[in-house]
Amino acid sequence: MFEAKPTARADMAAGTLYAVSGEAGWIYYGQVTPEKKVGFFRRRDRKPAPADEVLATPVMVLTTVAYPSITRAMRTGKWEKLGRFPVVGELVAPQPSVQWPVGTLTVTVWNGDGPDYDTRVEDPAIQNMELTAVWGAAEHIPARLTAEFGEEEAEWHVGGPIWRERRIKEEMAARFTDQPWHELPDDWVPTNPR
Repeated sequence: MFEAKPTARADMAAGTLYAVSGEAGWIYYGQVTPEKKVGFFRRRDRKPAPADEVLATPVMVLTTVAYPSITRAMRTGKWEKLGRFPVVGELVAPQPSVQWPVGTLTVTVWNGDGPDYDTRVEDPAIQNMELTAVWGAAEHIPARLTAEFGEEEAEWHVGGPIWRERRIKEEMAARFTDQPWHELPDDWVPTNPR
């Protein structure tokens, strides 16, 4: 945990770099993109690292974090602003995301400003794309970063990329066989083990 700052406010200017208190005492890092998403780096430390070292690390995941939740996380010491730096190249271009409406296997891929094309949820080309969703800075992001980093076993219900969201639906169907809203459609294509 970082120092709690009761009057802190989220800074969503492109290039803002945050340190994030993750699970098991790890510190992760995220930078705000020009689209106001947060790109998290494939790096974690026990003590904060210099910004230039963090920014030289490859990006692990790019997602949307609710702005008010960043403010709350800073005020409670779960996130800390490290400053503003040039946005790393991997985070400059918009990344596609997938909108998956409830009750259908047809999804829409969004690339930049609007919808690009429709496809089915098992399309191999979209499996690593992010589900269109907004995550809570302290409520969801620590577990999400554990899952993305992939060295410890993550909670089964942590979503994000389409392949993981599909596994969640399969697990819900297996756990709650008496609840019809968790049944998989007849034309469901099972996920393959990674």
